[in-house]
Amino acid sequence: MPVNVPSTALFTDQYELTMLQAALKAGTAERHSVFEVFTRRLPHGRRYGVVAGTGRVLDAVENFRFDEGLLRFLREKAVVDEETLDWLAGYRFSGDVWGYPEGEVYFPGSPVMRVEGSFAECVLLETVILSILNHDSAIAAAASRMSSAAGDRPLIEMGARRTHELAAVAASRAAYIGGFSSTSDLAAGFRYNIPTVGTSAHAFTLLHDTERDAFRAQVDSLGAGTTLLVDTYDVTEAVRAAVEVAGPGLGAVRIDSGDLLLVAHRVRQQLDELGARDTKIVVTSDLDEYAIASLAAAPVDAYGVGTQLVTGSGHPTCSMVYKLVARAESAGPEAPLVPVAKKSTGGKTSIGGRKWAARRRDADGVAEAEVIGTGEVPPELADRQLTVPLVRGGEVVAREPLDVVRDRHAAARAGLPLSATQLSRGEPVLPTEYVHLPSGS
Repeated sequence: MPVNVPSTALFTDQYELTMLQAALKAGTAERHSVFEVFTRRLPHGRRYGVVAGTGRVLDAVENFRFDEGLLRFLREKAVVDEETLDWLAGYRFSGDVWGYPEGEVYFPGSPVMRVEGSFAECVLLETVILSILNHDSAIAAAASRMSSAAGDRPLIEMGARRTHELAAVAASRAAYIGGFSSTSDLAAGFRYNIPTVGTSAHAFTLLHDTERDAFRAQVDSLGAGTTLLVDTYDVTEAVRAAVEVAGPGLGAVRIDSGDLLLVAHRVRQQLDELGARDTKIVVTSDLDEYAIASLAAAPVDAYGVGTQLVTGSGHPTCSMVYKLVARAESAGPEAPLVPVAKKSTGGKTSIGGRKWAARRRDADGVAEAEVIGTGEVPPELADRQLTVPLVRGGEVVAREPLDVVRDRHAAARAGLPLSATQLSRGEPVLPTEYVHLPSGS
């Protein structure tokens, strides 16, 4: 499904282009450079992060092109000079990208993505990469916590009306990676083939003269297997009417208000007494992972989640950064790389050098540390490396179906210590260990 812009090239900050202009003038723009995406810390209390948005990053890199309309805008606004505009006119990313495979978990310092090429071609991608990874990974992390709390009960993503229309599509995708099974957003279903669901809102009941008339109209149209919304007026009366209209084969009832724990128990008892023992109960109403966990003992069959999901359940970003960690001594093709790093105080330091990452596991196969280093990978970690090639020589090499990504996340989460899925606040479930760091880092 196309977005209403012809290119991703202006999904960036102006200083990316002004840095390019200055580097072109200084003769440093073609120096081979290594940028890494990482976060210095997880959101407060979270025990792991989830890599999401990688597939969208690959699309964005491919579509990062400056057409005549964009160049005209930059010229009219005097953003950069003509020499820089000429360079941008031919822009095509020709470097390499490595990263954690989408759906994998990450921890503070994890090099979730590495971008290599000339400084000029890599620096332009900073903002678009961060905007995608920070948003999608935040949603996927919230979704993962919710799906863990839900256990085997399915989760429906229904937050489109609570965020920007395009962000809603990305959120649906990220939620599916994190363990949700369906979405109410048709655009997400169209673009990413995520299963879509939905039946009716309170407006449909209010449209009709009686609740029973509304139920009859819905069943006549959608069949007895539909889901009837039973909390517009009186829940007990609505459940009785729903079963009388649809029969004991009624698919489900949805509860969207009240004390969900208490109401779910009452509705389950009433449905069973009316002979609708197979009718399922779906609950919605501002759920988050804590509310879902609190309903674990309730006779609930599925959850619908909106606002808290698409806002990251209190953490709408992962605070990922895109930092230059190594660059060549000159623009020469054989110039050696030297590590570089920010050394300022205030918790914003970084570690120089091109890094590898591996996950050490104990004798039972449970992860016990995230090991990050430079130079040679220790032999015992050679088959535990986390980064994979995503782009080689400007060509995408790692596109994969979304179901593969979703399964990968489930497996990655299952490989963590059990405390990873606790909802109580805590430290990252794996420590980050650094080895072979550059001198002075």
